Amino acid sequence: MSDTSHTIADVRTAFLVIDVQRGLFDAPPRPADADAVIQRINSLASRARAAGVPVIFIQHEEEDESLRFGSTGWELERQLAVEPGDHRIRKTTPDSFLRTGLGDLLAARGINHVVVCGYASEFCVDTTVRRAAANGLTVTLASDAHTTHDKPHARADQIRLHHNATLSDIASFGPPICALATADIQFVG
Repeated sequence: MSDTSHTIADVRTAFLVIDVQRGLFDAPPRPADADAVIQRINSLASRARAAGVPVIFIQHEEEDESLRFGSTGWELERQLAVEPGDHRIRKTTPDSFLRTGLGDLLAARGINHVVVCGYASEFCVDTTVRRAAANGLTVTLASDAHTTHDKPHARADQIRLHHNATLSDIASFGPPICALATADIQFVG
């Protein structure tokens, strides 16, 4: 973690996995580096659980068939390692806090730091990171554990690099946002 106003003993962390769902990952073309990103997410989730850090899977839903609540597309991606004690949050916008129970869940557990990963770098990951910082949370973006699809204006790897640099450069919210590789993220229980 970067310089924060919390000591290690004061840090209470949650691990957020955003929109890693079959409707976004199954159909070709898959998101960039999809299998490696999922492996990194599973590694982070395992380490978080071992440290007593809550793991929260956030699932986007829409009225159309591909992400309709309860549909196959809405389900979490098959390679994700999900445990019975993990939490689930449903959302309908790129903001994982807007009209969801995420803020209440974090507040009830005294969470003041979130580690964020998932899909899509430029939409739901970006919006959730910014909202978390605006809500007073210190944020660690798992720099190699979020992804997106190639776009007409930029390749997915360029989009990920851009968001790693841009988000970690934002200081105006107050709490720091830092981008760290999966291997460099430590969970403290």
